Amino acid sequence: MGNRGPKGLVGLLAIALLATGCSSGNGNGNGNGNGSGSGAGGDGGGSAVIEVDRPTALVDESIRIRVTGLRAGEKVTVGSESDDVNGTWRGKAAFTADPKGVVDLTEAQPASGTYRTVDGMGLFWSMAPPPGADAAKRSFELSHPDKQRSYTVRLTVASDRGTVAEREVTRVRMADGVRSRALFAGRDKVSGRIYEPPEGAPERAPVLIFGGSEGGGFSTRADAALLASRGHPTLSLCYFGCDGLPERLANIPLEYFAAAARLAAEQPGAKPGGVVAIGTSRGTEPAQLLAQHYPDLVRDVVLYAPSDRIEGGFPEYGKPAWTRGGKPLVTKSLIPYDRVRGTVLAIAGGDDTLWDTREFSKSIAARRDTREPHRALIHDEAGHAVGSYPHMPRSTFTWADDLQDFYSLGGARPADARARAETWPEVLTLLGR
Repeated sequence: MGNRGPKGLVGLLAIALLATGCSSGNGNGNGNGNGSGSGAGGDGGGSAVIEVDRPTALVDESIRIRVTGLRAGEKVTVGSESDDVNGTWRGKAAFTADPKGVVDLTEAQPASGTYRTVDGMGLFWSMAPPPGADAAKRSFELSHPDKQRSYTVRLTVASDRGTVAEREVTRVRMADGVRSRALFAGRDKVSGRIYEPPEGAPERAPVLIFGGSEGGGFSTRADAALLASRGHPTLSLCYFGCDGLPERLANIPLEYFAAAARLAAEQPGAKPGGVVAIGTSRGTEPAQLLAQHYPDLVRDVVLYAPSDRIEGGFPEYGKPAWTRGGKPLVTKSLIPYDRVRGTVLAIAGGDDTLWDTREFSKSIAARRDTREPHRALIHDEAGHAVGSYPHMPRSTFTWADDLQDFYSLGGARPADARARAETWPEVLTLLGR
């Protein structure tokens, strides 16, 4: 069943894959229709133009990029550039214009570049960090969405004539009208941040989202802001390591998560019928336990890189991770599903090096003691960083404090990016059902 010992679980302490703000699907009124970028001229081929169907779009939305006005057969390099808190990231892809002088990034395969397959959003997720940084060990880090609601990606087209076109696109992390407020354990009984959809938005399922063994504090804010932008009142929850909470993952009451679910369900714009719980890695355990023990509160569950059973505390494995009614939940016991009333969607990478999420997800999907069928989406070449929304540059490593070194999550950037692009629409469909 995979590596379950301390070494195999050490990388779970900081799954930052939810932390940086990053599918396709309907937007939230952020698109501006067809847009054309500035051309830098060019002899013989007219002025090249970068056409974008939605110059401003939610960060998880795919956009269509076409370069027109090139010479037939002209070789060009299309580049992307954006700034995070540490510097400038860059992507590029080399193409040959078709007989009409067009390069359509949704159809053309790069001859070389930071990505190598047909991928209309390849220039976004494949951007590499500033020189000297290892792309596999760095994620694109932005300020929290409350401070930075959007970011800009600069697109360029270069040929032997020089730079022939350039333009900018805006990626929205937190839509206009979305509001947030901090929650404190001493005052609100739970710690985290609530994100409310714009006033007047149609009621949609409320969401409770939390991370893994990093405590879930700030790591899920970007996801929460994005989901609120899509109309879902969302609570990004911290369950240890925040003020007023235990310092480590040990003896965390399941009642704490239930209190957070109730609070999420009470938010303006929350559709009656139950909360959707989204958990990552170690956070998949309380997500499942909530659905089992509080079926009146929790409807459906999304699990990124899950376990199908209860693990011990972290990093002190001898202590129980979770309690209910003041009593520890038995470590290594299979999480029961007989009271779960909704659907559990398990998303896993077949190359996960931390634990055997492939088999755990199959186990979850095979449950028959439930009211509704469950599903497993398994991506053979992806790793532990399989979750969250797509189109953002993300690391395939995590920092392990006890090792003072990076620890591999498995997978590779292209495989992880493809998995997120394919599974995110499934998550949104489950939320909206």
